[in-house]
Amino acid sequence: MCVFVSFEMASFGRQFYRQSSLLQVSSLVASLHTPRIQHAVQPLVPVYSLLASRSSHKHSWVIPERCRWKTRRFSSTGSAVQPQDKNNQDVLKNSLLPYEGQNQQEVAVVGSAVTDSQLVDLESASPLSPFEEISDEEALQIAVQPQLPPASVTLRDYVDQSETLSKLVLLGVDLSKLEQRPNVGNMLLRLDFETDIKERLFFLKEVGVEESHLGHFITKNPFILTESMENLQDRVSYLKSKKFSSTAVARMVSKAPYLLNFSVERLDNRLGFFQKELGLNVQKTMDLVTRLPRLLTGSLEPVKENLKVCQIELGFQKNEVQHIVTRIPKLLTASKKKLTGIFDYLHNTMGIPHNLIVKFPQALNAKLLRIKERHLFLKHLGRAQYDPAEPNYISLDRLVSLPDEVFCTEIALASLNDFEMFQKTL
Repeated sequence: MCVFVSFEMASFGRQFYRQSSLLQVSSLVASLHTPRIQHAVQPLVPVYSLLASRSSHKHSWVIPERCRWKTRRFSSTGSAVQPQDKNNQDVLKNSLLPYEGQNQQEVAVVGSAVTDSQLVDLESASPLSPFEEISDEEALQIAVQPQLPPASVTLRDYVDQSETLSKLVLLGVDLSKLEQRPNVGNMLLRLDFETDIKERLFFLKEVGVEESHLGHFITKNPFILTESMENLQDRVSYLKSKKFSSTAVARMVSKAPYLLNFSVERLDNRLGFFQKELGLNVQKTMDLVTRLPRLLTGSLEPVKENLKVCQIELGFQKNEVQHIVTRIPKLLTASKKKLTGIFDYLHNTMGIPHNLIVKFPQALNAKLLRIKERHLFLKHLGRAQYDPAEPNYISLDRLVSLPDEVFCTEIALASLNDFEMFQKTL
């Protein structure tokens, strides 16, 4: 749409410039190039409404499109538009456009500080294009953050961007093992190191877990990081109320990482189970779980099965079972096949009675191959004698526990080379 201006408007402009000083003219011209004034000043009358009332004149000017925005700065009288509020006055004070209440001296000072080089032509400023070529120096200054993959099969893609994962790696946590467990990777990415992890690490250290073992601890049990601090403190307090020493608690927590994930009621039930099933007193029960704390966190089915095997299949009395498990707690969680195989070889092949096996229960925890090799070597030498009432008696303890060199020199009375040569014949 075209806008027309009459000759009367043009003559008024010439009269205005003749009556103004050169400095005021330059100030007004500079103000027309100040883009901020367009937003700070409200026009008294729309320009197209003002000029429509003068359309009866025969002669008119066509205002170019690039100059129309300048016309909005003046009213019909040619004076500067008045500011509407204090904020607009502050904006005008920082510009070159004179306003009511501003003296000529202030206008002269402001106008003198502006040079032609500071006048910006808005028409010459072209918008930036995404296809515009830039220099190599500008390209090097562009920093683009790598985007995290929305899904991944490995936590390695997130370590550089996740503070939690990077600090867990520094602690020694094996993320390659954790990412193989269901939902553990998502859980770690949602945790904040400062609010969710840091306090729990300090707590574990205070309980007695060594700092060098924290990484291994978290690798075994990452779910400790989601337990509330109140529950963790209650469970440690319960163990100490049962007369477990601080050293015993530290050992139990370190050797059984899932111990503190068990509620107080569950821990109490586990202790009661071993005390009742084995017929042990409180102190022996505490010693048992201190030496093998995974009894409190592991499944109870292997324990129940091994107790029945020892009494029914192997023929041990209940008091004998008590003695065996208090000396070698690992037999409660040992494989049934291994337990019955070793007993069968000791009792039926070597002829060792129950009472000697109960006296040296560590033989039930030894390797069956080692027992076979040494027994056959002693039998080959004619020294396989396990009866304490007979001369040249060899105890089960020395048979299964001594190193090969000592076994050969003190028990078999032969050289290590002879024993190795005999092993090749088996």
